Amino acid sequence: MIGNSNRSDTQGLVEKEISLFEEEHEKFFVAGETKPKDIGRPFLLHRPEDHSSVLLIHGFMAAPYEVREWAEHLFSHGHSVFAPRLPGHGTSADDLEKRSFPEWVNAVERGYSILQTLGKPVIVAGFSTGAGIALHQAICHPHQYKAVISISAPMKFKSLSSYLTGVLEKWNRLCHLKELGRFQKKFAVNHPDNPEINYRRCPIHGFNQVKHLMRNVHRRLPEISIPALIVQGNRDPKVSPKAGRMIFERLGSVDKRYVEIDHHEHGIVRGRPGQLVFSAVQDFLSRYTGS
Repeated sequence: MIGNSNRSDTQGLVEKEISLFEEEHEKFFVAGETKPKDIGRPFLLHRPEDHSSVLLIHGFMAAPYEVREWAEHLFSHGHSVFAPRLPGHGTSADDLEKRSFPEWVNAVERGYSILQTLGKPVIVAGFSTGAGIALHQAICHPHQYKAVISISAPMKFKSLSSYLTGVLEKWNRLCHLKELGRFQKKFAVNHPDNPEINYRRCPIHGFNQVKHLMRNVHRRLPEISIPALIVQGNRDPKVSPKAGRMIFERLGSVDKRYVEIDHHEHGIVRGRPGQLVFSAVQDFLSRYTGS
């Protein structure tokens, strides 16, 4: 049981995150692009009797609703769950274009502070870029987390065009300095698996922030020592299927597990492939949480 003071602290911190989202949802609203508030709003699922907590992080150009099915599955197995909103998400691509990955990390660390008030062991988990941030947390704060779960972390992209975004961002900076804004290309077209959640415009700067994050993570993967589950789709059209195995092999954890999911889309945390992922996650967690 959490005491009344802790319950008040938890509620206050969650309400602060929701208030920040609603302010930014209004500030950066773009007609035809910004999704309903239920898509982007961060959320907490909690019962006092839950035996552990999961910090559950969504992917790039997505929002907390992307991991809602996963959160509800975890909750049904006795885990409290907080799904933070990464800055620039759940609002508009114009907002995301101005953000950097340290801002995303800060939002996740605020999420940890919320779960810490519940007084239960915390697992950090994420999908896609959220998985990269989960691994980053396991590197930077190993004593905070009981285990780490990475689903489709973007360690290696399949598209050749993904390797040109660094050059394109330098071009955009040059155009800005020369006051040639009309020649800038700040966005690329995105073809999302979940158009009701994801942006259809991909900010070039934001995409490069993902690559910057993953370079840092790749270099420091041997530092991870906590139990780890790595899951990867074997026919992922966006992230190379080799990425999951690459992460798994570089991990410093003695206790680690690799699972491959047979699916042809990048998004594997919803619908039918999601059920396979959730089963693998629950099998992994049952060893550490007694659920």
